[in-house]
Amino acid sequence: MTVVSVSMPEELLERIDQFSEEHGYTGRSEVVREASRNLLGEFEDAKLEDRALMAVVTVLFNYETTSVEERMMRLRHEHEGIVASNFHSHVGSQYCMELFVLEGCLEEISTFVGKVRATKDTLTVDYSVTPVDEFGAGALGEGGAHAHGGHGSAEDTEDASAGED
Repeated sequence: MTVVSVSMPEELLERIDQFSEEHGYTGRSEVVREASRNLLGEFEDAKLEDRALMAVVTVLFNYETTSVEERMMRLRHEHEGIVASNFHSHVGSQYCMELFVLEGCLEEISTFVGKVRATKDTLTVDYSVTPVDEFGAGALGEGGAHAHGGHGSAEDTEDASAGED
């Protein structure tokens, strides 16, 4: 096997070592190999190809890391064709969360998620993908987008929806 050198924060390395020990892995290399295989296989599911999909992507970052929030804004605009909605919220005293609702094909969604994951200083990136073509034509409205998209914060969303009935 080829030996690869990887840089990572000490805290992440400690978590990998602890995970390895708690779950019976032979070492951190085995954990990293399995995680790599899982990451690379996530979007290779043939059941998702050539289907209309919806994805929810959640990104957590430290609010002092303004470069992450700026990058999320750029990605939102760069991929406006698939970003149906975006939500920003404060979590605790020092974190921010960006939530994206995407509607598109597998390739578009995987490109977006890949760019989010490649963003320096994100703490976590979680997502789920759901086929929506099985709900029938027009289930998501014209063009697949909902009328409630936008760039608002949690407060903006609450204020906007307060008058709707």
